[in-house]
Amino acid sequence: MIIMNQDLLTMQDFLKVQMHVGTVIECTINAKARKPAYVLSIDLGEFGIKQSSAQITEHYQPTDLIGKQVVTVINFPPKRVAGIKSQVLVLASMSDDNGTILLQPTHPVTNGSRIA
Repeated sequence: MIIMNQDLLTMQDFLKVQMHVGTVIECTINAKARKPAYVLSIDLGEFGIKQSSAQITEHYQPTDLIGKQVVTVINFPPKRVAGIKSQVLVLASMSDDNGTILLQPTHPVTNGSRIA
């Protein structure tokens, strides 16, 4: 992928994206999803408990995700996804070789901590 000058972000653009860490407190299978997905309830500290639909079933079981910290984007508008109101976007790496892998802090942090 070649990055063109018009694709470059300014620091002001980047700072508009509110990325925060939260802890998964509940995980269920999203039975209405066309592609396998989970419904996650994520504790984002001062931002409350938010819901997300995430296609991360390839490497994770629901019980594995409980208590796991994840990186989320909290300032996208809520979106209806397979019957649920997805309030945050859970960030992950996607590749043909490794599938979808969650982005996570390497050490525990306070729920709601901002990614900088």
